[in-house]
Order: sequence, then C-alpha cells, then structure tokens
Amino acid sequence: MLYVVIIFLCLAILLYLLLGGADFGAGIVELITPVKLREKMRTIAYETIGPIWEANHMWLIITIVILFVGFPTIYTVLSVHLHIPLLLMLLGIIGRGTAFIFRHYDAVKDDMQRIYNIIFTYSSFITPLFLGIIAGSMIAGEIDTNATTFYSGYIQPWFNYFPISVGLFTVSICGFLAAVFLMGEAADKEIKAAFTRQAKVLNIATVIAGGIVFLAAEIEGISLMRELVTNPFTLVILLLATASLVLLWYFLGKNKKVLTRLIAGFQISMILFAVGLHYFPDFIILKGGNNLSLYNSAAMGKPIITLGWALLIGGVFIIPSLVYLIYSFQRNRSVS
Repeated sequence: MLYVVIIFLCLAILLYLLLGGADFGAGIVELITPVKLREKMRTIAYETIGPIWEANHMWLIITIVILFVGFPTIYTVLSVHLHIPLLLMLLGIIGRGTAFIFRHYDAVKDDMQRIYNIIFTYSSFITPLFLGIIAGSMIAGEIDTNATTFYSGYIQPWFNYFPISVGLFTVSICGFLAAVFLMGEAADKEIKAAFTRQAKVLNIATVIAGGIVFLAAEIEGISLMRELVTNPFTLVILLLATASLVLLWYFLGKNKKVLTRLIAGFQISMILFAVGLHYFPDFIILKGGNNLSLYNSAAMGKPIITLGWALLIGGVFIIPSLVYLIYSFQRNRSVS
C-alpha cells in the first residue's frame, strides 16, 4: 500500500504543475502580452480557466494531506524549515485568487480594476517562483535540522542560487504551458499569433532557465548534470524531452491544439521524471547526509494502509469527475 500512496503523491505533484502551472501561467502570459491585446487575452483566459481554476488546487491539497498523514517527518521538516517560502507561496495563491474573482465580478468598474490586474499578474509570478524555490530547497542539501540560528535554520535552506534558479525555471514552465494552452483557445488570428510567439519565447526561456539551474547546481557543489547524463535511464528520458522539443516547435502555429498540448505536457513530465528518478526514494536531501526518503519517513501500519485505500476510492470519483468537468466546459465553450 505504500507504493500506492507514493504513486498518488507523484501524480498529484505532476498534475499540480501541469494543470495548476498552466493556470498560474495565464498571469505570467498577461505580463508579457502587448497592452493593446491584454483585454482580449483576459477574456480568453477567463473563459478558459474560469470554470476550473479552483479545482486545480485539489492536487496541492492532496499532496499536503498525503505528506501530513503518510510522511509526517517530511511534512514537519518542510513546514518548519521552509515555512517562509511556503507562506509566500500561499499568499500568492490567495492574492491571485482574490484578484481573479474581483476583477471579473466586481459590480463597479473603476480604478480598482488596475489594482486587481497588478495583484493577479504578480501573484501569478510569485506563486510558481516560490513553489520552485521550495522544490529546489528540498534537493539542495542545505536544510539543517540541527541549526542553532534563525538564518541557518530558516533562511539559508532556500535563499541560495540553486533554489532560486529552480524557482525561475518553474515560472518559465508555467508561462510556457499557459501560452500553449491559450494558443489553442484563441479564435482571433492576431491574439492566436501573439500566443504562438509567447509560447516560443517562453519555451526558449525555459531552456535557458534550465541551463541556469545546472550552472547554479555546479556553483553550489550539486553534481546534477553529471549524474543525470551518466545514468542511462535518466539520459534516455532527457533525450526524449529534447526530441519532443523539436516536435513542439514543428507543430507550433499549425493549429494542432490537442497534439501541441500533449507534446508540451510530455516534455515537462519527462524533465520532472528524470530528476525524480535520479533522487528516488529520497524526498529531502538534508545537510550532513541524513536524507529523508519515502521509505524511511513513511508512517507504516494502519495510517499508510488507510491512506492508500482512501486515495484509491477517492481516485475513482475524483479523476473521472475532473475529466468530465474540463470536457463539459470545453464543450459548452465550443458550442457557444
């Protein structure tokens, strides 16, 4: 049953990045959209993500519940030593959601709309930034459970080149996913062309940010690149991600909505899979070498068995319901 819980944990993290990432990325795309096209872009984004944007946070909630119930030691270390980036990420989620609602449902259209737009766009940037910083901090090896000062215990684990570079990489991923998704929803030729250009620019930014991640890893003594390319399994996965990049650029702008989205999702999934496979079963790399893995930190016995069954039963209802939710709103939008 432990493997069932681990599979659901990995699936929840992946889906939160892909679905929630495309959601956050809408604000990032808005930041780089020409002013004259922003109103059209906002309308398309609202019609596309408006009905389902709140459902995307389900995967974050599932991740938190799995860690809290199934891996309490990991949950404790994360919530204590990374509480600052966690708090900033949550504030970004709250600010973004609030601004998203007010700028569309506010009965009075006045100067506050400009404030809502600013909060929405910059919260959309801040949230994936700190999500990536948290992920980078988990494998940077700077979390010290025996720290004696505030800086070494709560600042140093995440305020370094490597976690920040992972944060910027995550921002680029989210913007790229959103641009690809919105590109398929645009009927207007001008805005569709703008989304296509943004998808290409953000894809280039993702590649550059990925290179910065490897550079930051080398600076901080994390041999990430060498270990990924010397492992035959992770090397094959990275080659598949690279091949998908070529295919993606070929199909961008060819009005292949579903295929382009699948390739983009595959590319990001392969990158995450390569890194995850490299570190598995370790979930947090601690300073000093006493790593927290999904094996040695699991709550064995009844908690993990009960959690596993709850996830299996819940998955029977949640996953088909989510698929139908997305399908129904996409269908209604195409009919209208």
